[in-house]
Amino acid sequence: MTAGTPPDVAAARPGRTRSFSRLGRRWLREPLLHFAALGVALFAAYGYLHRGAGAALEPSRRILLTVDDLRQLDTYFEAQWHRQPTPDEFAQMVENKVQEEILYREALAIGLDKDDTIVKRRMAQKMQFLAEDVAAAHEPATDELRAWYQKNTARFALPSRVSFRHLYFATDRRGARAHDDAVSALAKLAGQPEDSPLAASLADPFMFQSYYGDRTPDELTKEFGPLFAQAVAKLTPRAWQGPIESGYGWHLVFVDTVVPGRVPDFEEVESDVKTAWLSDQKAQAWNKAYDAMRAKYTVLLPAPPDASAAAAPAAPPRRQIPDPSGEGPQ
Repeated sequence: MTAGTPPDVAAARPGRTRSFSRLGRRWLREPLLHFAALGVALFAAYGYLHRGAGAALEPSRRILLTVDDLRQLDTYFEAQWHRQPTPDEFAQMVENKVQEEILYREALAIGLDKDDTIVKRRMAQKMQFLAEDVAAAHEPATDELRAWYQKNTARFALPSRVSFRHLYFATDRRGARAHDDAVSALAKLAGQPEDSPLAASLADPFMFQSYYGDRTPDELTKEFGPLFAQAVAKLTPRAWQGPIESGYGWHLVFVDTVVPGRVPDFEEVESDVKTAWLSDQKAQAWNKAYDAMRAKYTVLLPAPPDASAAAAPAAPPRRQIPDPSGEGPQ
């Protein structure tokens, strides 16, 4: 104990020293501190190598990487490789980011962004995203979504679904007889169950399925064509019916079950309603923003060609007069 030091202060000093020591070791193990120190070292080295260029740099010639920039580099590397980068790897990532920024600025300086379709599309897309972000910032209340749903229930209506078995009569095999053969087979199947052994013996093999379960009208349209889908929707269940034509040929159909379409309750589709509401709000925000921007501009289009000028015969080519001097035509 030194002279004049109170005993309680001297007793507390070792514990405080250990606390500071633990805090120092924890900071030394912090990866972000390593990245910041590495960034400072990189910039210091760059300044040393270019110290003859002048102490003050123009703002347009400065490239500032923040702690968040370094953190993003580390996060990206770790997400891709599932480990933290080594100092050399991190230094290379920093240099790659610097290179990208330098090339971008140099490209702007010589006008490479001018009249570039890809650049125009990307910047136009970013402007649209900015306009839509205004709508995305609003979190709708349940009552607001419910009221919107009542005005847009048709968008969430569940289509009818049908399950059926069919017998196929191929026009490429039977030709013009396919329809008549289907009519004849229907007479033989009168009163027969869906799984009658007689059914399969009357028809041709089908390249896909003989039974289709729980299909919507849109799905049937894609597989068999719109006329087939519309005809099946009108059939009564539990009997062989037809013939119905498709893009493949003729079919006899035994409808097993029909689930009518309906409009679901709001609680069943609340999450889907929120997604659709947000998409609708974004579209409205974008249209409003674009209308405001569009009003600032006047579009000039080329005048339509003069009908009389278009009908006039083309002027004859100018006659070339020989030049006595031999220097070529006049």
